[in-house]
Amino acid sequence: MIRPSFRALTLATAFAACTVSFSSTAHAAPFDGQWSVLIVTRSGPCDQAYRFGVTIQNGIVYGGGGANLSGRVANNGSVSVAVSSGGQTAYGSGRLSRNSGGGSWRGSGPTGACSGSWSASRGG
Repeated sequence: MIRPSFRALTLATAFAACTVSFSSTAHAAPFDGQWSVLIVTRSGPCDQAYRFGVTIQNGIVYGGGGANLSGRVANNGSVSVAVSSGGQTAYGSGRLSRNSGGGSWRGSGPTGACSGSWSASRGG
């Protein structure tokens, strides 16, 4: 079981971070709305699986349960999110299509490193 703050960090992070360059004017309206994200841990001391919601508005990802979240969705569906809270950080990578998406994530904190996969579907 992981600490609640790392859990929030991991949740928000798992919704993706790839090394894609985004312009400051990127607008991903096709992906805007409520998304339900399922996080699955493949290695490390994090919870095995959990689900949470995020909102995408004008290509910016919102959510994260109080953690510092920085995320964007490019016009091609590539998602980039970096999350931090205290000494904990997490990143992911992935892609969205019209109504679903998926990718991988990794994070580290006081309890150790975790990694896994995520899947998303449109709707809260």
